[in-house]
Amino acid sequence: MTTMGLTEHAFTVHESAGGPVLETERLLLRPLTAEHLDFFVELHSDPEVTRFVPAFTREQARERLAGIQRQWSERGHGLCAVESKETGALVGRCGLNHWEVFDEVEAGWTFRRSCWGRGFATEAARAVVEWGLETLDVPYLTAMIAHDNTASRKVARRLGFTPGREDTFLGHRVTVHQRHRPGSLPGPPAG
Repeated sequence: MTTMGLTEHAFTVHESAGGPVLETERLLLRPLTAEHLDFFVELHSDPEVTRFVPAFTREQARERLAGIQRQWSERGHGLCAVESKETGALVGRCGLNHWEVFDEVEAGWTFRRSCWGRGFATEAARAVVEWGLETLDVPYLTAMIAHDNTASRKVARRLGFTPGREDTFLGHRVTVHQRHRPGSLPGPPAG
């Protein structure tokens, strides 16, 4: 068990056979696996949740989870299921995703609509971002956020991301925000 954190918002890392488990004050973040299929389908079926992230059929969700598991085994990072420590319920997903098309690691978060406005996204993403910047050999992380997604823009700002280039991602016009490792040089030029 290791306590980490670049800020006063420390988190604990527990090593497990399935990968690291990040623990925050209210949440546990475990690597997503095939066992999370029902939750993943439910999360990616809510029309409000999927305004800015893809909706998945059961088969698409199964394929996406297999890809997430490959990323964990090949790269040592990926998306996590986010569990409430108080209730044991799965409340969302959050983690790091390497996108080959950009050759960048993105921090991403998606939560059940019933959990919006409770600070879970900021709490989970803060742990993921700090863990990623401390453990991965990358100078920065990105957060690709659709222009209309004001809630995620606020989370990114709270986490110290700054807006950068404009791009298209998963069918949305996005601003690619960046958060640099302390002491690293800025990433690719914006634009």
